[in-house]
Amino acid sequence: MSRRDPRAPRPRHGSELERIALLRAALGGGEGPAGAGPGPATAEGPRVLLGIGDDAAVLAPGREPLVWTVDCAVEGVHFRRDLLGFEDLGYRATMAAASDLAAMGAAPLGLLAALVLPDDLDDDDLAAIARGQRAACDALGTAILGGNLARGGELSITTTALGVAPAPLRRDGARPGDELALAGPVGLAAAGLRLLDRGPRGDAGDAGDPGAVERAIQAFRRPLARIDAGLRARTSASAAIDISDGLAADLTHLASASGVRAVLDREALLTPDLVAVAELLGADALELALHGGEDYALVVAGRDAGALPGFVIIGRCAPREDGESEVALRDAEGVIPVSPAGFDHFR
Repeated sequence: MSRRDPRAPRPRHGSELERIALLRAALGGGEGPAGAGPGPATAEGPRVLLGIGDDAAVLAPGREPLVWTVDCAVEGVHFRRDLLGFEDLGYRATMAAASDLAAMGAAPLGLLAALVLPDDLDDDDLAAIARGQRAACDALGTAILGGNLARGGELSITTTALGVAPAPLRRDGARPGDELALAGPVGLAAAGLRLLDRGPRGDAGDAGDPGAVERAIQAFRRPLARIDAGLRARTSASAAIDISDGLAADLTHLASASGVRAVLDREALLTPDLVAVAELLGADALELALHGGEDYALVVAGRDAGALPGFVIIGRCAPREDGESEVALRDAEGVIPVSPAGFDHFR
């Protein structure tokens, strides 16, 4: 991974209090150092009583159930600095956490961010991370309410997302006969990562579809938590999950919890962008769709899931017999089992 030359002078950065002021200004809620960014109120509305600036945030969620989740992005495990800018890192970390709210059909209430900062990360880098977090929050209609700073050996961003939902969606509600519907692309982020591994612009050369290359790179650098899709789905879907570790791996969780078999339609997974980029990479488009990760797309199950705006049908739930795989693929030759292989922190 890319690091500053250890022989170079140590980057200068502010004290903890100065860095908190920098973040507060960049994320909103107060004045900070010049260049840190705009700073309107961190969070407003009847449910957020106090945001950044005290020992803790103060919320008044009301009668709806609270939905809480936490997600960690660690350098060398989840990202490489030579492939992503600091703004991208802040943006992706925020969207990854918020994607779990989308899977539960929850509206964001606010987020908390804990950053571990290595010595070679200066204040300009920190401000860039915060700008990325702020951009993600603006896209989601929410805000960073507070968090923590610490020093450590590698950069990490841990984001806690809080939301509310009258009846949170779960993984265990799918039933045989339910449609499986997808919001967002699958496989494109993994293709974007492979492209970036080849060079700063994906080394596209004479790519037949440069637009597809750009969209794949953007899918990796700037994913989108499908909050609006989750809110639309919560009135009619029976189960949901977001796709972070790969479609096959995450659908295995849903199918296992629900006691069903997820039977996918091969052709429904192969979008024109994915096919074009896979051809450029010399990769298998179906493999990317099934086992690529970090899409943060949303899959829901339901009797009329395919009728939901912004969703497309990619398969159905079927009864699962003893010994059958949780996920299968239907093509012209019949139904074949699909390995749940995907990203696993411990393998």
